[in-house]
Amino acid sequence: MFRGKMKAITFSYDDGVTQDKRLVDIFNKYGLKATFNINSELLGRKNQLVREGVTVEHNKLSPSEIKDIYKGHEVAVHTLTHPNLTQLDEKEIIRQVEEDRKNLESLVGYDIVGMAYPCGGTNNNDYVAEVIKNNTKIKYARTITSAHNFDMQDNLYRFNPTVHHGEWDKVFELAENFINLKADKPKLFYIWGHSYEFDIHNTWNEFEEFCRFISNKSDIFYGTNRDVLL
Repeated sequence: MFRGKMKAITFSYDDGVTQDKRLVDIFNKYGLKATFNINSELLGRKNQLVREGVTVEHNKLSPSEIKDIYKGHEVAVHTLTHPNLTQLDEKEIIRQVEEDRKNLESLVGYDIVGMAYPCGGTNNNDYVAEVIKNNTKIKYARTITSAHNFDMQDNLYRFNPTVHHGEWDKVFELAENFINLKADKPKLFYIWGHSYEFDIHNTWNEFEEFCRFISNKSDIFYGTNRDVLL
């Protein structure tokens, strides 16, 4: 159970970009909680990405901003420099995860126990998960594979989210199903993405409507990834 409730909703957002400021404001407005996965060695860097033919800003927050911006939420590991961990040896996997964790802990002032795998495609496997489990202080790690269900999972080191926020039709369909669900065992609605993606087609208002729609339900617990998984 999630603090006495059978249903929980959590969010997970990657990269620590400046658009997270607007996203956090939305979450705070509706009483929602999220985990933000950050590459500590990339903080402060400015960049642009081309997504679906649109150029979007991909500027990283500065180290000094992290603690205040994410106050009330969770900061978690996304590796130092965003490599594909499946292409690295054990020593470098450990370094990318543990040094990122230590750097982020120094910024936020609390123990960090979670992470999200960086990169698209096949960005995790059993080997990488075992290395992280056996050699770091990480206790859960999120993949990018949508489960499209609300079932709890045994393997916290390859934890599949419910849905990516970009699957708009699916997101709202799942939300309605989750709100109407009469759960007799723990069920989790886990949404993930990158806040810069809202700039591609200016879908900020749609996402805020989604947040409004799922918020303030008396039978749902709203927590960070750490709150709901550990």
